[in-house]
Amino acid sequence: MELVEILQALSRASGPTGREEEAVSAAQVLLEPLVASTQIDKVGNLIGFLPSFKPEAKRIVLDAHLDEVCLVVTGWEDGFLQVASAFSGVDPRLLPASRVLVCARQPVYGVVTCLPPHLLSEEERETPFPMEKLRIDCGLTQEQAQTLVPVGTRVIAATEPFYLGQKKFCGKALDDRAGFAVILRVLQLLQGKQLDVDLAVVGSVQEESTELGAQAAGFHLAPQEAIVIDATFGDTPDSERDTTFPLGAGPTIGIGPALSRQMTRNLQAIAAREGIGYQDEVMEGSTGTNSMAFQIAREGVACAVISFPLRYMHTQREVVHLDDLENAARLIAVYLLEAGKEASHG
Repeated sequence: MELVEILQALSRASGPTGREEEAVSAAQVLLEPLVASTQIDKVGNLIGFLPSFKPEAKRIVLDAHLDEVCLVVTGWEDGFLQVASAFSGVDPRLLPASRVLVCARQPVYGVVTCLPPHLLSEEERETPFPMEKLRIDCGLTQEQAQTLVPVGTRVIAATEPFYLGQKKFCGKALDDRAGFAVILRVLQLLQGKQLDVDLAVVGSVQEESTELGAQAAGFHLAPQEAIVIDATFGDTPDSERDTTFPLGAGPTIGIGPALSRQMTRNLQAIAAREGIGYQDEVMEGSTGTNSMAFQIAREGVACAVISFPLRYMHTQREVVHLDDLENAARLIAVYLLEAGKEASHG
């Protein structure tokens, strides 16, 4: 399957944080042909195994989270749904008039309410609606809303993915479904090749909320190393150049005190040797990724972070560059092929 087809399938799936079952199922279908076995663990993570069948082989985890930011229903008013941002992941400025999917037992589409500009005061035109004033119109009566959409129901963006130009791809939940697409591409590149390490793939849940998925997977799998693939901030005309990264210039390699210096140096050396474009990303404290959960599993795990620049993070239309995803996959594949060779060769 081509990278774009993988992105389309993953982006379309519903997977609000804490309710990732559909996204996990879609990812499992794509993962199963590329690994020896898969399983869903007790917290909902998708895990795939590609063993080396070598004694005392080092275990390496590749992780990308499958959940997406969402709203949560908090009540009803005359049939309209009252909502809040789950774990502060959604920007209320972007919501008015947007199409959403209400992930009830029987999902329904809705529209976030907004006043026409003609009815707004001058002050209101300059001020975004606060979240507590926004409602979702699903065309329901009060009785229907209370019956069909219980409090706690998740609400996600309802947008179709599409090409943007020739090399860019736009869709919802690319943070971090594009990261899982990178992992699937890594596995494609490794087909027919022998690894000296045991590889475990994790499509983790709840990264956008609690990092529970990574915590459970790290304890369960007890790897020696983990490579976390996630999104970083892509450049836009209004962004600061020292805090964002250009799309198409390659994935970023995280550099920081919470990350393994040896893994970072090895990844940089491989990229330079193989002619793989990359960018250095300084992570002076927390990485803001699942690496923070993996690194403290059991007695500790050496971690690296590889990110792809992404525009319009946590919105209905995130944008990535296909070359960045391909180069991230190439970099990780070479790293895995070389990992463990020193031990296996004495």
